[in-house]
Amino acid sequence: MKKIFLAILCVIFLVGCGKEDETAKAPAKIEGYKTGEEIKLASVFGKELTLLRTEGGFVIKGDESKVIMFDIFGTFCPPCQKEAPELMDFQLKNDKDFIIIALTHFENVTNQHVIENFAQKYNAYYFISNNTPVNDKLSAQILEDIKYPHLESVPIKMVLKNGIYQPLTDIASGKFGVHYYLGGIHLDKLTQDFERIKNVN
Repeated sequence: MKKIFLAILCVIFLVGCGKEDETAKAPAKIEGYKTGEEIKLASVFGKELTLLRTEGGFVIKGDESKVIMFDIFGTFCPPCQKEAPELMDFQLKNDKDFIIIALTHFENVTNQHVIENFAQKYNAYYFISNNTPVNDKLSAQILEDIKYPHLESVPIKMVLKNGIYQPLTDIASGKFGVHYYLGGIHLDKLTQDFERIKNVN
């Protein structure tokens, strides 16, 4: 019964769980963050960090040189669940230079639900924000920043260095030059892109 409900939820929200409608448009414009504005985030595990809005992107206040990967995801989403252990492994191997900031999206659940039904179950102990209003605005801003032209779907990831969105390798086509990973991550592509991004000034 729970699986049927989740499938219906994906259809209702047109999330697609990793698939996209090529004809759909990006979310409506929002009143965006202003340069210099601070966005405080708390993880479901109690850690906190502050994002600082740059001219068209974000950095972590006090750790501006760290590469950020925003992961807009849903705890209900099979590709999100499948990739979580690999993302955790990648985070651990690159902890000095890299941080995953995961934003729950298309759901309204408790932190305990995220911990028990996603983090513990799929070994996802990276930074997970579960604040619906903050996550929704931040997700909309990120997609607006990269001029994402399609309907929102999860999982989708963007990578920033020094407040600048980095070009990435498209998961579907394997071509380089998009500003997002859509669908379940391919660790080889992420590793290759990250090595290149680390060497960008």
